[in-house]
Amino acid sequence: MITYIIIGITILASILAFQDRAIFSKYLFNPFVINEQKQVYRFLTHAFIHADWMHLIMNMLVLYSFGQTLETVYFPAVFELPKASMYYVFLYLLAILVSALPSFEKNKHNSYYSSVGASGAVSAVVFSCILIDPTQKIIFLFLPFPIPAVVFGLLYLVYSWYMSKKGTDNIGHDAHFWGAVFGFVYTLLLKPSLFLSFVYQTKQLF
Repeated sequence: MITYIIIGITILASILAFQDRAIFSKYLFNPFVINEQKQVYRFLTHAFIHADWMHLIMNMLVLYSFGQTLETVYFPAVFELPKASMYYVFLYLLAILVSALPSFEKNKHNSYYSSVGASGAVSAVVFSCILIDPTQKIIFLFLPFPIPAVVFGLLYLVYSWYMSKKGTDNIGHDAHFWGAVFGFVYTLLLKPSLFLSFVYQTKQLF
């Protein structure tokens, strides 16, 4: 399974980075270093290392839940095999790059900014699922009851955009926001007819 492979690589790389700060420093996302030293590999490698165990566990749990569904249920139902698997891999890898580009442009002259983690790619996976099945129920951390995926998605985008503008914590909200947008748009471009299905399903909720 592709999702298992991604999770396995990410866990292994993160553990190595936990144990060796040189590895962590070499592969994290640092726009200033990328711009000055042309270390473009950091656009990809930063998504496979994490800040700490909680960061790693949260991202991998979400990826396991939504990635498995997208890979084995939703994409095969929408796209014929083996295209579905190829599209899934491209979704994840391209989301890493696309979700990092806004932060690169914003911080390429800021030597103090750096980030790690798969949140941008994981957000893309979640929002691809939301496009295909907006009525599925999602349990949100701070709510005692499940809410429709499309409602969760809207709240997630608003919160990520607001926190990105506020910029008062060390979380990469830019990557969350643009990863989510990319996941939705990427899947829609592959199958434009999904938009009508998304609108129809969403209207049934209200």
